[in-house]
Amino acid sequence: MQDTLPSRRDIAPDSTRPPPTHDNVRAQLNRIITSPQFPHIGRSAAFLTYAVEETLAGRADRIKGYSIAVEVFKRSNGFTQDDPVVRIEAGRLRRVLERYYFTAGQHDPIRIDIPKGGYVPTFAWTSPSEDNSDAEDQSLPPERADTLFPGLRRHMWAVALGLVVIVGGAAALAGLTSIRFGPIWPFATADITGSDGPTLVIAPFANLGDGPQAQLYTTGLTEELLTALPRFKEIKVFGRETSRSLPPEVETSRIRGELGARFLLVGGVRVSGSRVRVTARLLDTQTDEILWSQTYDDDIGVRDLFTIQSDVANKVATAVAQPYGIMAQADVSNPPPDDLGIYGCTLSFYAYRAELSIERHGEVRNCLESAVARYPSFATAWAMLSILYLDEDRFRFNRKPISSAPIDRSFQAARRAVQLDPGSTRALQALMTTLFFSQRVPEALQIGERALATNPNDTELLGEFGTRLAMSGEWQRGAALLDHAIALNPAGGGYYRGTRALAAYMLHDGKTAVIEIRQADLQKFPLFHAVAAVIYVDAGLIEDARREAARFNEMRPDFIPNIVAELKARNFQPQDRARMIADLRTAGLPAMDEVQATMSLPIDGSKVLQPR
Repeated sequence: MQDTLPSRRDIAPDSTRPPPTHDNVRAQLNRIITSPQFPHIGRSAAFLTYAVEETLAGRADRIKGYSIAVEVFKRSNGFTQDDPVVRIEAGRLRRVLERYYFTAGQHDPIRIDIPKGGYVPTFAWTSPSEDNSDAEDQSLPPERADTLFPGLRRHMWAVALGLVVIVGGAAALAGLTSIRFGPIWPFATADITGSDGPTLVIAPFANLGDGPQAQLYTTGLTEELLTALPRFKEIKVFGRETSRSLPPEVETSRIRGELGARFLLVGGVRVSGSRVRVTARLLDTQTDEILWSQTYDDDIGVRDLFTIQSDVANKVATAVAQPYGIMAQADVSNPPPDDLGIYGCTLSFYAYRAELSIERHGEVRNCLESAVARYPSFATAWAMLSILYLDEDRFRFNRKPISSAPIDRSFQAARRAVQLDPGSTRALQALMTTLFFSQRVPEALQIGERALATNPNDTELLGEFGTRLAMSGEWQRGAALLDHAIALNPAGGGYYRGTRALAAYMLHDGKTAVIEIRQADLQKFPLFHAVAAVIYVDAGLIEDARREAARFNEMRPDFIPNIVAELKARNFQPQDRARMIADLRTAGLPAMDEVQATMSLPIDGSKVLQPR
């Protein structure tokens, strides 16, 4: 008689059918790992085999992160939990199994899952027994049978992908009012590492100098990089244990084959006297191509060792990991072959922010709604969705005809993102922005300070926080943060150059204002034209100003009749509102009675601004 697995509540098989036998499970395991749909990169096959065999042998209680690291990834006995290699590979394995059962394995008799929260697999028949063919499918655990639509049955194994995505988008909207989230796909929910963000391994930097000081610098710099890079939550960074287990000259094929990571950061340190030279390179493990390289020179006699290490690490992290950085650009031009599209949504979000067009807004919002329906624990997607919901209101982009206000949906999504990942810069940015437009300015700026302290190298955050400070009246500090963002990322979003131009206008720096507004060049964004109009009036370029004002009025005819309310909603100070309104009138836009009254406000404590 064959051994059978004990019936378990979290498997919930058909009560009329015996559980799968050991032979049944092993046959299914072999079917999975030999399938062309099961990618043979990383340690997914070894991981799955180890977990299944340990469970069949009655040793499920031994399947922990430590034992997997030692047995599967061959880590030393000194492995610690600050290295996320097991969590990352578990997320990849959950994603692989999800895809397999949606494609090649959709008619397989047995389903093998690794539920979130642990590494012990579950086994269940995927269909009821023949004498109970009309009964509902109960192969999924009850806690995963709950979705954004309460009571929705989970017998959708053969539903087409297009229908799943449509349902997922609707489900995301329905769920925003109840803070109860679950997967819309009838498969195990992938964790955040299943969102197809890029994965990075940092090899120990090579010591190219002589003496103990060179080794101290090399070790310290690698540690600084392992601290600075994980602050960018859109990427996944293998931890210290993984880094220490590698030689400085590790081959990209090993990183791709053993760890499944897309990117490898390598480099070296040369110390000669008081001079220090650091070289850093980012490699694509798929192609062995050098995507980026940089050399940093410094002097220990001028700056202390720790300051140099921190400064170099921050520069490297910003260059390769920021939202518009090298890794993101590589994924845009050459997406990973196993991309499910979720990480693509985040890349599209940054493309939208660089363009701010109503057309792209709708596309990205739909993509992100599908993303959070499929991966409800993906904090970055919730944060980005919060900003897109806010844009329905402040920019009048694709507002949905539903009862809940965009600002309410924006706040709920931002709060969800922060709950999921309190240290996410993008989540804090979203919460800051929605609080700002809810007229809770002090609270918003406090969150902004917290986000800045969390990751001072995130140019998207630098630009957004600088914009919020500037509009609330802190033009000088806002301009400084915007300058820093632009210096770190000259090819970043034009939105921040536009705000930097407005800051220069408010600071009476007309030359900088004209330079920045022309570099912003956001032709599809209505408010760009309004800002250009006042800047050109201030610079005496009246024809240019009237052209921009006419374009703005054509794109947003509702703005000028409500201009005071619109500027108040953006928290412009009274004197700043008065100046902008006067210059818009000079550019040819009409002024209503309310506007005329506003323009009589004193500026700088003495001068009363009159229409030109």
